[in-house]
Amino acid sequence: MLPIRRLAAVVRRTGVRLASGVPERDVRFATVQDADLRFFESVLGQGGVVTDPHELAPFNKDWMGKYQGASRVALKPRSTEQVSALLRHCNERRLAVVPQGGNTGLVGGSVPVHDEVVVSTAAMNQVLSFDAVSGTLTAQAGCILESLDNHVAEHGYCMPLELGAKGSCHIGGNVATNAGGLRLLHYGSLHGSVLGLEAVLADGRVLDLLSTLRKDNTGYDLKQLFIGSEGSLGLITAVAIHCPPRPLSVNVSYLAVPSFEVAQQVFVRAKRDLGEVLSAFEFLDRESLLITLRNLPGAKDPLPACQAPFYLVVETSGSNAAHDGEKLERFLEDVMGEGLVIDGVLAQDGTQARQMWHIREGITEALRHRGAIYKYDVSMPIHAMYQLVEDMRERLASAFPQQAAAVGPPPSEDSGGSGSGSSSSSRDGPPIRVAGYGHLGDGNLHLNISAPAYDEALRHQIEPFVYEWTAQHRGSVSAEHGLGLMKAGCIGYSKPPAAIQLMRQIKAALDPKGIMNPYKVLPPPE
Repeated sequence: MLPIRRLAAVVRRTGVRLASGVPERDVRFATVQDADLRFFESVLGQGGVVTDPHELAPFNKDWMGKYQGASRVALKPRSTEQVSALLRHCNERRLAVVPQGGNTGLVGGSVPVHDEVVVSTAAMNQVLSFDAVSGTLTAQAGCILESLDNHVAEHGYCMPLELGAKGSCHIGGNVATNAGGLRLLHYGSLHGSVLGLEAVLADGRVLDLLSTLRKDNTGYDLKQLFIGSEGSLGLITAVAIHCPPRPLSVNVSYLAVPSFEVAQQVFVRAKRDLGEVLSAFEFLDRESLLITLRNLPGAKDPLPACQAPFYLVVETSGSNAAHDGEKLERFLEDVMGEGLVIDGVLAQDGTQARQMWHIREGITEALRHRGAIYKYDVSMPIHAMYQLVEDMRERLASAFPQQAAAVGPPPSEDSGGSGSGSSSSSRDGPPIRVAGYGHLGDGNLHLNISAPAYDEALRHQIEPFVYEWTAQHRGSVSAEHGLGLMKAGCIGYSKPPAAIQLMRQIKAALDPKGIMNPYKVLPPPE
């Protein structure tokens, strides 16, 4: 753990501020004029320039309704050359730019803060090539993740990441945010899967790093700078990514365990007994389950007779159904026989497997239906993960005794049936609810505080406590969602001053006028 005294010193040196605050507009940036609009139309044609306020609305607002910008124009280029011309003009005029993919982010990284020009990759949606021998896919940045997965499936491959937003997120945005997802345990991060990329710098220069080589040890690996940079160093226009063979055998089980400590024991056993076929190991607490069953349409409880405090989704993926099934069945027999798992079910077909994943993947949507969501994506040593959830419950119950509970829901609380989608019931628990779920296999906790509406008094009870707690346990304040606007001022909780200063120098070298996604990723200069 990081001592409080040392943590306070780090915070002072790096200028950490409370997250979620909106910085003032940088007066050095120009505003869009009619002459700029005429130039944009000369490059893209009228169909590529969006200025109608109604049509601009989805570009200016995130899907959770938490972040709202005021951009006057959204641009939809179709080629790298068009992106180059647009950024060159914006750089010369010092017009701030926000790169935007599917706009599925959770930290305000893909929407304008003020009146920045939105450059959308939605029209850059072409698959450029696929090598069926090496499994290498090259595609424009605006390709939807699920569409790419369907494309490579025809050749016996799959995309190396799986996200709940796969039906709308763009591969360029995935790379720009270094998205993790449900199967990072199996396939690793995009820092390993991305073989090459193409990006346009702020001044319009095209950086062609679109290599498809598995091995290339010539000089600095510059593509790594753009993976996770959230559009702050340049706009990714194309990606080359290595796709693994599509599993021929997939098994999904849904297990109930009596404690988070036991969940960890089951994970250790899964790694040992399932080995190379273990592809996902997810957990959710009962609070997450109850909120999802009540608010997510179509959600069904896989274990309706069981009222455990924690549930696990364990998946195996391999090439031999008999071999994989035998390993999983032996594993389940052992952990249930030893009392580690108190109940469980193994999906018998694809429909049942999808129903299990629907519960886990649908938690965020269910929380959104319930009201306002304060979402925190943190990573830390696995043994400490759930303690943060419990400490947050106690903290909020103390601050709001009439609105929050210090412990999770009792076993007898009604689950609300199967996906009623109604959040108005008096049996929906206290107004403020704390839910914890995430990727236990890679130490990534999704801490969620659900409330009827966004409230500054509530936020100040959550922040900076959640970041201080994470830093004290040597965790990261952003495991996979990025920093965006929400956590730009909080990077000092996870990175030392020397690292932040070096990041500033890299930003200044690639974007000296600071036009690329301003107010995001890095804290404002001191």
